[in-house]
Amino acid sequence: MSLSPEWQIFVDAATAAFPALGTEVHDATAARAFLAARAVPPVAPIPVAAVEEWLVPGPDGAPEVPVRLYRPLDAETVPGVVVFYHGGGFVLCSLDSHDRFCRMMANESGVIVISVDYRRAPDDRFPAAAEDAYAVLRWVADNAESLGGDPARVAVAGDSAGGNLATVAALRARDNGGPDIAFQLLLYPMLDPATDSESYTDNATGYFTTAAHLRWYWRQYLRADADAEHPYAAPVRADLTGLPPAYIATAEFDPLRDEGETYGRLLHEAGVRVQVQRWDGTVHGFMSMAFHLPETQRANAAAFEALRTALTRPLQASR
Repeated sequence: MSLSPEWQIFVDAATAAFPALGTEVHDATAARAFLAARAVPPVAPIPVAAVEEWLVPGPDGAPEVPVRLYRPLDAETVPGVVVFYHGGGFVLCSLDSHDRFCRMMANESGVIVISVDYRRAPDDRFPAAAEDAYAVLRWVADNAESLGGDPARVAVAGDSAGGNLATVAALRARDNGGPDIAFQLLLYPMLDPATDSESYTDNATGYFTTAAHLRWYWRQYLRADADAEHPYAAPVRADLTGLPPAYIATAEFDPLRDEGETYGRLLHEAGVRVQVQRWDGTVHGFMSMAFHLPETQRANAAAFEALRTALTRPLQASR
């Protein structure tokens, strides 16, 4: 199928407002400045019960990691906790770029959401972001009770490059004896530096996020070619046994579509319970950007329901 007129309008507007990464714009600082200079219409924030700013100890003497905590309007007395990693190719975006999405996630899933401002490339290349991701996960698990959440119900979530960091945090938790993770929510995750799937060819241009963008991101993130084979950079290369259940959303017109769906297959083959849902007619980044379109609303509702189901404590059987 082709893009609907509504989605074509969105793609054209998003493309016009985005730096041409991998072409005339090669510098991360310039790309960030381009995005910061955009005129963005003011939007009232979605109300939540509370928003808190914290600084979390960094890994092995690294700088503290800023995080933003969102408390839902309606939740269990002691809700589950989600550690969320924003997308942006390991280079762009921030706590602010995904603020609206995190507010929605907290309210719709009835969970505490902790959004992570990890170190970005190329200022700090692999494994800096992955190390920050795991350090925050450990801190959240250790402090969940004092934060008002349930340490037995901690999940990881992320979109695009943040989906990579969520998977890597889960891998590191398994490899290092904890913490226990209840669930993974992965939205069009960026998982394979090879960038050679069929969807990279089919969706190379014309759908906002291009194959050139994604290859540029990988060049900023990885230190050397050997990093592309490291399971903490490329989770599709990892042993996936023993990982927590997962929900993976993919977009039809996205270069990353195939690697997200491949990762779902690999999880299933490793004995991990997983649901993969492709959203036809959509493009990369749609779940945190095109809030006004019905496909986005349905996709977010499905993802948040999967998260709520995974993290809601079962009712005790009546005696």
